[in-house]
Amino acid sequence: MLPISDKPSSEPTAKPKTPVLDRKNSFNTLLKPYLSRSWLFISIFLLQILLLFMARSLPNSSTSISTQHQHFASPIAPSPSSSPIKTHCTFGKVFIYDLPPMFNYELVQNCDDLNPWTSRCEALSNHGYGRRATGLSEIIPENLTNAWYWTDQFALELIFHNRMKNYRCRTLEPESATAFYIPFYAGLAVGKYLWSDNSTGKDRDRHCEMMLKWVQNQPYWNRSNGWDHFISMGRITWDFRRSKDRDWGSRCIYLPGMRNITRLLIERNSWDYFDIGVPYPTGFHPSSSSDVKQWQHFVRTRHRKTLYCFAGATRGFIKNDFRGLLLSQCFSESDSCRVVDCGGSKCSNGTSAILETFLDSDFCLQPRGDSFTRRSIFDCMVAGSIPVFFWNRTAYYQYEWFLPGEPGSYSVYIDRNDVKNGKSIKGVLKKISREEVRKMREKVIDYLPNIVYGKTSEGLEGIRDAFDVAVEGVLSRVKEQEETGYKWR
Repeated sequence: MLPISDKPSSEPTAKPKTPVLDRKNSFNTLLKPYLSRSWLFISIFLLQILLLFMARSLPNSSTSISTQHQHFASPIAPSPSSSPIKTHCTFGKVFIYDLPPMFNYELVQNCDDLNPWTSRCEALSNHGYGRRATGLSEIIPENLTNAWYWTDQFALELIFHNRMKNYRCRTLEPESATAFYIPFYAGLAVGKYLWSDNSTGKDRDRHCEMMLKWVQNQPYWNRSNGWDHFISMGRITWDFRRSKDRDWGSRCIYLPGMRNITRLLIERNSWDYFDIGVPYPTGFHPSSSSDVKQWQHFVRTRHRKTLYCFAGATRGFIKNDFRGLLLSQCFSESDSCRVVDCGGSKCSNGTSAILETFLDSDFCLQPRGDSFTRRSIFDCMVAGSIPVFFWNRTAYYQYEWFLPGEPGSYSVYIDRNDVKNGKSIKGVLKKISREEVRKMREKVIDYLPNIVYGKTSEGLEGIRDAFDVAVEGVLSRVKEQEETGYKWR
């Protein structure tokens, strides 16, 4: 044993209530003799059994994407200004497994082989932050250009691992750990095979299967059967939920050992308690709290010349493509809307044109991407622009640890079906008073630290960034699970 170490339907704007799962049905109580003579009570009993079975199956469900909200509510993100970082490890400490390098470092070392068309080495360089951004000196303050990088949207695993190694609440003694971090680069491991015509399901599952076998052989796994373990996965959850051998992605999340592991993903399945949505990495990586405050002041005082904007491209292969409809409205309202054409891969990791457009616009249109979410949500908000959503699952049901609890305080929601039926986006946004726009922008700016990943070995002094929010959230969940005493097995 290796050593351990350190489809499209209208969505309601109100959040549906979370049903309460009956976790402690007692069969002995229900099956008293005098009830067995009554068909009514037998029916009730059978219904309860059915509901219990369905409830216990939810975390491991392979149900297709639903338009309804999660069964498992996430805690609401507190305002960053009202929740300064804890200098003491109030939530507990984290132990990092020393995985064999084939599960992380060797994948990065073989970066030339991770994509069939181009090398991934530049994108994965600099611990996942990528190369320093250029061409921004005429757009942003000169002293902040060093905080900007051309960061790949799928680099979460590297950024998270690098930060975790220097985390102030890391422990080298597993006996004292509240939670255990598994530094497996699952996204890189499966990404190598996603576009290969010759890859098999076994190829896409191999790394995850071997990782789980290794982790389950460690003594601290058995302490809770994985409940106190967590992992960051740098792709959307659907890339790890393959149902059939010839379908897309791996079946990593469906493997039995993953059942109780908390998973930090850039897009979550809102029906799965163990999926936690975390922000996509953007290009802004402050190295100090001063960087954050200066950037907040800059975007707060920026003169914005355009009502709204859209950075994106059409999806020509999709019938009645919604993005095409947004572009049509933008082009017809060119006095109020600014467009950045992202056809091909021109905007894959951000460009100066996108940043400047978001900085110059009051609002930014955020339709769903290739899945429900897109990195552009966070590029937009980092620039102090107010996001306009058309699907609730694009943000509201994804990033609840990181965004304000009241969607209307920082964003605008327009039902996509209303837009399809002719509603003017410009008309909706024009009705919002300047004072309301100011308040919404202030809310976006207030929460900005929650959605960026600082480039610092020990965190941003006095400020919780996205990494801190995520890890503290995991530690809090582990403690809560221990207090309630209930765990799926």
